[in-house]
Amino acid sequence: MTRIAVTGGAGRLGRSLVAGLAASGHDLVSLDHAVSDAPELAGVEQVAIDLSDADATAVALAGTRADALIHLAAIAVPFSAPEDVIMRTNAGLAVSVLGGAVKAGIPRIVAASSPTVLGYGAPTGWVPGRFPLDEDTPPRPWNAYALSKLLIEQTIAMLARQTGDATRFAAFRPCYVIAPEEWAGALTQQGHTVRERLDDPALSAPAIFNYVDARDVAVFADTLLAALPEIPNGETFFVAADDALAREPLADLVPRFFPGTDDVAAVLTGTTPAFSNAKARRVLGWSPAHSWRGELGDAATGSATDPIPDPARKDVLA
Repeated sequence: MTRIAVTGGAGRLGRSLVAGLAASGHDLVSLDHAVSDAPELAGVEQVAIDLSDADATAVALAGTRADALIHLAAIAVPFSAPEDVIMRTNAGLAVSVLGGAVKAGIPRIVAASSPTVLGYGAPTGWVPGRFPLDEDTPPRPWNAYALSKLLIEQTIAMLARQTGDATRFAAFRPCYVIAPEEWAGALTQQGHTVRERLDDPALSAPAIFNYVDARDVAVFADTLLAALPEIPNGETFFVAADDALAREPLADLVPRFFPGTDDVAAVLTGTTPAFSNAKARRVLGWSPAHSWRGELGDAATGSATDPIPDPARKDVLA
């Protein structure tokens, strides 16, 4: 059993992650701006704290006596606040929480970044060198949210240079997170149901049709924390489903919403996802267990018989 501190544990992803880790036998403590009555946090120790206060955060983290930290706390939606507020908040939290964890002597530290660091959707256009997108795709953030997430990754790299292997770090980029209740019809982060995002490709296009089940993220986090002492320090991982949140082939959909990508998107046969989870499979042995087809079922989607890409195929995930 590992004692794990989670910042932002009362958030959409945080609740599922805390619940999943607790179900796996770990001892959890959630640090957020307020105590939550969410059922996923029932029985979990909660600490209400202003995580932007670096001194108070370092003291609180030391008080958790945690073996590991997962940093999720942030403004979670691009353009949901003024650009300067997003940048100050997310960057400040990164330095406060991650630096505080180092001061507290927490030996394993993981932070959530975002696929948006790659810069898709830029007003001036965006054409990647290739698909699928992976950890080797160069970051090109074009808004404060994406830049703040890249800064989180850079903060981890900075701290790793300070501590060496005495502290083990990693960052992960979860795709569009779908919580368990959202499969049942609750609104997703952008205010639509999952079914609406499938029915209208324009709703999922801004994320290039990526998604991941929050429960799969919890399993990923558990797997990553266990592997941290053995893998290279400061690694970054995409956490993505095995298919796209789309009924039509991405080879057709991506060029429709991202002009100029016809040639590079041609490799995305069927509903092959635009984001590769191959590194997490290869390095950690993790794979997602949930897909929209299985969660929504035949009657809801009308296309649940479409094949899910074979993860072993190099043209899918390499």
